[in-house]
Amino acid sequence: MTPLCLSPFNSLRKRSFDFGLAFLGILVVWWIIILAWIAATLDTRSNGFFVQKRVGRDGKNFRVVKIKTMRRISEFDTTVTRRGDPRITSLGAFFRRTKIDELPQLWNVLLGDMSFVGPRPDVPGFADKLEGEEKAMLSIRPGITGPATLKYRNEEELLAGQSDPEAYNREVIWPDKVRINLEYIRDWSLRRDLQYILETVFH
Repeated sequence: MTPLCLSPFNSLRKRSFDFGLAFLGILVVWWIIILAWIAATLDTRSNGFFVQKRVGRDGKNFRVVKIKTMRRISEFDTTVTRRGDPRITSLGAFFRRTKIDELPQLWNVLLGDMSFVGPRPDVPGFADKLEGEEKAMLSIRPGITGPATLKYRNEEELLAGQSDPEAYNREVIWPDKVRINLEYIRDWSLRRDLQYILETVFH
């Protein structure tokens, strides 16, 4: 059986596209990142950059960088975020709504930790537990956006309506994301990547 993964040629095309677009993106929006970092630092009274360990290509961990949108609350100890989460500040909600919090990930793309399009990078405990064909998700770099991300763009709202958000995420949302991402790898094309990026920016 042919393994589910991108060909070396398509991997090179995808990486070349990512590098070029990330380089141009940083040149254009670096000042927005700096201003957002300063604002988030003042808003959360801590470093305005949120840095967290995520599972990347081939199961290797890397540090994702985002603008911080949440303050620490001692009684909340979960990586699952839902609508109305009291940890999210008013400014943080604006950054999330406008996707400004995602801009520092251009640096992750430039370094090769991430791609513009692919499975969202998860904290340890999900992607690193994949087995069988599902491990093909780890054959590509995690992405800033992608078909699963777009389908679940209102994930926080969806989780807010569940009695046990963590269980629903683990038992319903995560398996569906795996299925969608495997289909993405199976039918990958640069044209589709462009479509996902444009849909993310303009919707």
